[in-house]
Amino acid sequence: ADGRFREDLYYRLNVIPIHLPPLRERLDDLSLLIRFFLEKCNRTNPNHRVTGFSKEAMAVLMRHRWAGNVRELENLMERLVVLKGEGTIEVADLPAALAAGRKGGLSFEIDVPETGIDLRGLMEQFEADLIRKAIERSGGNKNRAAQLLKLNRTTLIEKLKKIEGYGKR
Repeated sequence: ADGRFREDLYYRLNVIPIHLPPLRERLDDLSLLIRFFLEKCNRTNPNHRVTGFSKEAMAVLMRHRWAGNVRELENLMERLVVLKGEGTIEVADLPAALAAGRKGGLSFEIDVPETGIDLRGLMEQFEADLIRKAIERSGGNKNRAAQLLKLNRTTLIEKLKKIEGYGKR
């Protein structure tokens, strides 16, 4: 789109497009990837024998957003194996920022690029995403969605009306 990549080269590379959703959208793969990277890191560091994760630590990992996708997960596994050395990884062994989200609170990280950021647009998108997730979690029940968001039902209805494209999917 910026004209910085040769168009003919793009078509040579785009023979079979493969869509791979981000890790946060395929949490079923998470436990398999964790086991794979844990075994790989234990082999790479023969003096280390980390056996697995406690249920609570695994729950923290399942709730994490994985903004860095599989690479973030692999780096975390390497770090945990080196620092823990042996045994089972507990919540206390996880990085503080990751463990802080264990009580079900929201956790996210956003940088402000040099070019700036549209805060209003970002906040509107964030609100719309949360509303959609609450509607989805409640099975379409607006009363329950409003409760999940700690809003009055009428407030939720007004916000739904403002969300561009809501109900058109």
